[in-house]
Amino acid sequence: MLFRQFYDNVSSTYTYLIASGPGREAVLIDPVKEQAAQYLIAIEQLRLRLVKAIDTHTHADHITALGDLHEQIGCMTIMGEYTQADCVSYRVSDGEILDTDGIKLQALYTPGHTNESFSFLLKPDAPKAVFSGDVLLIRGSGRTDFQNGDPGKSWDSITQTLFALPDDTILYPAHDYKGWTASSIGEERRFSPRLAGKTREQYIEIMNNLNLPSPKMMDVAVPANLACGLDATNNKQG
Repeated sequence: MLFRQFYDNVSSTYTYLIASGPGREAVLIDPVKEQAAQYLIAIEQLRLRLVKAIDTHTHADHITALGDLHEQIGCMTIMGEYTQADCVSYRVSDGEILDTDGIKLQALYTPGHTNESFSFLLKPDAPKAVFSGDVLLIRGSGRTDFQNGDPGKSWDSITQTLFALPDDTILYPAHDYKGWTASSIGEERRFSPRLAGKTREQYIEIMNNLNLPSPKMMDVAVPANLACGLDATNNKQG
């Protein structure tokens, strides 16, 4: 399997490129608009054909590259079935499996950070890794105080869906702010300060009292991402 992890310094966003091997079809998860040229260079040099670009949710801290990638190379753009972005090519349902040249990703509905957040499980028959978006971070979890977030749903998504995966499932979140590149489900169950040894009620109290400022780009990023990162007058995709 071919796997690459990209990082956007401004928004601390991770983007993931996956293919079964060089010269094959590929999928890209959580691409950032400003990094689109970098992805395309990697795709060209690895002789890949990008056929799917996925956003785990409507991001509030950066503008997505979904629209740019669709326009430039014609890839399918994908989000979860509850997204308000009517520009995407396809909406995936909970439990659905996306097969890209043998790379299987199972869509898992994991609301909490937003009400339309999905995670994507690599090799669902024998779980290898999960791309959790913002719902579960490394030693943390995505905030729940905007975009119809809900701390109770966040707890349920993490403890009932993600923590139900095998301990050695590698965790690849959409962001990290402390230099971590990956974790595992077992590590987060044992060591996450917001989750380990906590009750649902305690977690809800923690999340309701974070008192964080709004993301700097939220007022720009959210409407832009509902148009797949393109001008709202030119946001329909096929």
